[in-house]
Amino acid sequence: MKKMDVKGWTKRYQTVFALVLLVMVASLLSDNFLTINNMMNMLRQSSINAIIAFGMTLVILSGGIDLSVGSILAISSALAMSSLVAGQGGGVAMFIALVAGTLMGMSTGLLIAKAKLQPFIVTLIMMNLLRGATLVFTDGKPITLDFTRVDAFYNFIGNGKLGIIPMPVVVMLLVFGLTYYLLYHTKLGRYIYAVGGNEQVAHLSGINVVRVKVIIYGYMGFLAALAGVILSSRLLSAQPTAGANYELDAIASVVVGGTSLAGGVGGIGSTLMGALLIGVLNNALNLLQVSSYYQMIVKALVILVAVLLNRNIKK
Repeated sequence: MKKMDVKGWTKRYQTVFALVLLVMVASLLSDNFLTINNMMNMLRQSSINAIIAFGMTLVILSGGIDLSVGSILAISSALAMSSLVAGQGGGVAMFIALVAGTLMGMSTGLLIAKAKLQPFIVTLIMMNLLRGATLVFTDGKPITLDFTRVDAFYNFIGNGKLGIIPMPVVVMLLVFGLTYYLLYHTKLGRYIYAVGGNEQVAHLSGINVVRVKVIIYGYMGFLAALAGVILSSRLLSAQPTAGANYELDAIASVVVGGTSLAGGVGGIGSTLMGALLIGVLNNALNLLQVSSYYQMIVKALVILVAVLLNRNIKK
């Protein structure tokens, strides 16, 4: 293998190397890290962040960003849980949440694409608007389902298992497969890279940029709502403050994976590695009983290193 090929190959898989190194260090520092129970727990904890991060990858690849995903998660889970409390079945509650999340995401996409507003500004407004709407809808209080009226289907989404694999992990893998297919085996995937690479050139080449952006943000809203369904299912409760800072964890997973914040460069596989790396880091720090204050510092430093490496790749 040529020297340049080795260098390029190393850069391409640097997130995988970092993940393997982190796993080795964590397993040396904690005897409980490599146990099956802990691995399944770590994957289940990482699944919600990974699901949101998959959608965020498409948004960032198109040259945008979405700060409203945590708020969409909160209001979608509140809508689902209120439907269950009102006597609706788990399927209906899930349908209501997913449709609501998709419509909220599409509204964001329309404002960005049609009104030509900056994604940062639009999604910042949506983040506050939807968080306020959630607090009004819930009156600032959790919506909790009576344990005697738990819907079996809804409960299975967050607390069920297929063999030893928790259902949130199964859902995460299904979403990964769907997003991978959309990105690499459809015209939409090629259009996303084209829009992120150069929106003006994409428009002149005949790509309907407005439609692409509305679909991307709608898909982001759908995945944020799906994450809300899983979270409320696990807790059998919808918290009005749920999802706070989830947008930052999702963006961090995308950046750590190596996707460019400038758009047009990156991939879904690297985002999965980024989400797992952050999940392993959180899990290891918890096992080592590191203070949450220091955990924030460690995570910030890891993201800083990833951004610096990401910058070098683009040169």
